[in-house]
Amino acid sequence: MSNNSLYRQIPKMDELLHLFDPQQYKRDILKFCINKILATTRKNIASGYIGYIDKTLLVKQIQQYYSSFLKGSLEEIINATGIVIHTNLGRAPLPQNILTNISEKITGYSNLEYDLNKGSRGDRYHHLSEYLEFLTGAESAVILNNNAAAVFLILNTFAKEKECLVSRGELVEIGGSFRIPEVMSNSGAFLKEVGTTNKTKISDYENAVSDKTAMIMKVHKSNYVIKGFTEEPSLSEITQKAKQMGIFSYYDLGSGILTQRYNTFCDEKDVKKIVDSDFDLISFSGDKLLGGVQAGIVLGRKHLVDKLKQNQLMRMLRVDKITLAVLQEILRMYVKENEDDITTINLLNTSNTELGKKAEELKKIVESKISQSKISIEIEDVITYTGGGSCPMQDIHSKALVVKNIGKNISSVENNLRQYNIPIICRVSGNKLYFDVRTIFEKQFHELGEGLVWALRVS
Repeated sequence: MSNNSLYRQIPKMDELLHLFDPQQYKRDILKFCINKILATTRKNIASGYIGYIDKTLLVKQIQQYYSSFLKGSLEEIINATGIVIHTNLGRAPLPQNILTNISEKITGYSNLEYDLNKGSRGDRYHHLSEYLEFLTGAESAVILNNNAAAVFLILNTFAKEKECLVSRGELVEIGGSFRIPEVMSNSGAFLKEVGTTNKTKISDYENAVSDKTAMIMKVHKSNYVIKGFTEEPSLSEITQKAKQMGIFSYYDLGSGILTQRYNTFCDEKDVKKIVDSDFDLISFSGDKLLGGVQAGIVLGRKHLVDKLKQNQLMRMLRVDKITLAVLQEILRMYVKENEDDITTINLLNTSNTELGKKAEELKKIVESKISQSKISIEIEDVITYTGGGSCPMQDIHSKALVVKNIGKNISSVENNLRQYNIPIICRVSGNKLYFDVRTIFEKQFHELGEGLVWALRVS
């Protein structure tokens, strides 16, 4: 059948509207959903994916689209990947009670930008700066909407139309095609590469400095490591050389650590040690190893932080009251040494013994729900990673519930798990399903079992 014939068979809007109960379906929303489904249908005809028009199927698709539209596309999922700071799954999970603790501040009015002592306009950033100064030893701090914004603002403020020295081994690209050279170009700074991919010496920075040079920028290798015949100067060598040459030193730290609890698997320096290295400015993310929400945290010398605040771009890159309230609560937990209340820290530091107990409990629940005798359910030792560009390539030992001998197409079952009422995201390897218990909350165990039963049944 020709495409023109198929296009003519597509039902008209009025015809489809009459098939839906007006008491159950709101007309303006229904028309929007019908247009979406019909547009997809026309696209599929043009691509050769449709050989005939099934009106019953169209109605079902419209019903499903209507329901999902009203539900909203952002939803809870069960993270069974074992990756705690999973960029695609929301990065750092927040403490369970944090929204309760800040609810009055975000649902009503607050002194966000009001000085209660003076009775006049205040600085929204002071709500966090003292906590950060206490925790890191930095002179001052300011918060932006993410670390990419922090990188951009720092370069735009201090290196616009000037040179910025970066080691060739640190010209990173992270998720979403965020590349240091492009960000630098857009900020107005001029990139000047120094050293080689595997070896950069302090003399490379010194030899590259000219009267147009504004700063030395060190960039965290967030998603790769360079091993073998390598060399790079220490942090203090970089800061001392920058000071000696009369230019700024800036460290794009990426993921900031404020606790010693990550030492068991991560050999990255914590923020306080970076501050002690004497960088003029440092920036890192709020929703990675810190365990908070998306934000770009900038630490550094007070006169430089004050200059960042004066940049007109600050108005576009600043954070709102919800971000500030959540981060203040997270930092307060660090200040009070209540790190056990921070979910990310707990998940990444769960012991093998605890993981084994979780795996046994999940296995018991899943076995009680699955009746097929051929399906094998076992517990295996697995390797996972922190995720979110943190502690790159450093293994974390974990435990996973492994489901095998399914007798069905593994890709189909995995796809069904993602379509379940609460989507379940797991790993597939060697015709097996892996459910890493490190990132599965115990309150989700029964739901995961029900989801697996459903996914197997409809495959």
